Amino acid sequence: MPNGKAAGKHSCLLLFSEATAQPKTMTTQAAPPGLVPSSADPPPLEAADRILQEITSVGRRLEVMDLKITDLTVASSSICTDIASFRETVTNMDQRLTTVEDQVAAIPDQEEELRSLRAKITDLEDRSRRDNVHFFGVLEQKEGSDIKAFLKSLLTDHFSIEFSPPPEFQRVHRIGPPHKASASKPRPIIACFLRHEQAHQVISAAKTQGPVSLEEHEIRAGQIFLG
Repeated sequence: MPNGKAAGKHSCLLLFSEATAQPKTMTTQAAPPGLVPSSADPPPLEAADRILQEITSVGRRLEVMDLKITDLTVASSSICTDIASFRETVTNMDQRLTTVEDQVAAIPDQEEELRSLRAKITDLEDRSRRDNVHFFGVLEQKEGSDIKAFLKSLLTDHFSIEFSPPPEFQRVHRIGPPHKASASKPRPIIACFLRHEQAHQVISAAKTQGPVSLEEHEIRAGQIFLG
């Protein structure tokens, strides 16, 4: 049986031989977790492509927004122009309304002036008509070619009026178109005397004597006022 010293030497030799028999391996230290690439992260080139695509998309959206802003600017300019036109129209309408209001306010004065003018015109018409005498019932063509001479003879011979000086006329004529005349309804004769006194003399004689007869036809004299 070997002694204890020999046994210990033998154990050391055995351990040395086993150690030399196995291949030597290098021990590596584990890398920190942050430096180890993860299998979920994309490669650097793919990430750059994605960023470029996002930038391009943003640029396109900015272009679209720029076009929309341009359209809004044009529309806003058109609206401003329309508003300016509307303001001008409203201003013109306001001026016209003011003019109309002024005219309406002046209507009472104008009506009073119109009534005054009508009264003056009526008076002038009456003054111009007061020298007119109408003769009714004289047959058509009875006056011949000289109606003034016929009327003078009618007044002196049938109405028995004495004039001094002899009667004078501004105008004497039949009233109305010839085609409406008939034997039963001859057109009246109107005579405008040059002197108002002579016209008044004829009217007074006609009222006193009444109608006179000329070849069995009744002849009347009078005045007609339309006012």
